[in-house]
Amino acid sequence: MAVKLRLRRLGSKKHPFYRIVATDSRYQPKGRFLELLGHYDPMEKPYKLDVDRDKVIEWLNKGAQMSDTVEGLLRSKGIVQDFNLSKIKTKAVDGPDVKTQDEKSDAGEEKTE
Repeated sequence: MAVKLRLRRLGSKKHPFYRIVATDSRYQPKGRFLELLGHYDPMEKPYKLDVDRDKVIEWLNKGAQMSDTVEGLLRSKGIVQDFNLSKIKTKAVDGPDVKTQDEKSDAGEEKTE
């Protein structure tokens, strides 16, 4: 199942209001969704954006993809940067599992001597 984070339009004519939702990419934009992650109101000046940071990062860790608009909104809140930093930290803690070419060749030379 390919999960996407995208906007779901609500509101009346010429007064849009959006929900940020996690949904299966095969679902219709106005159809079912898996979880509600936040709200976006572009009509207020400045626009109003309420997002549950923990839920968004949880879905991104599970492999969810963001639509372009949602990615821009989350960047403005700093959530994408937090997610990228958390990925870098986990890689640094886990360490690389794959040996580089130099390490492989060094290991091969030691065995032949």
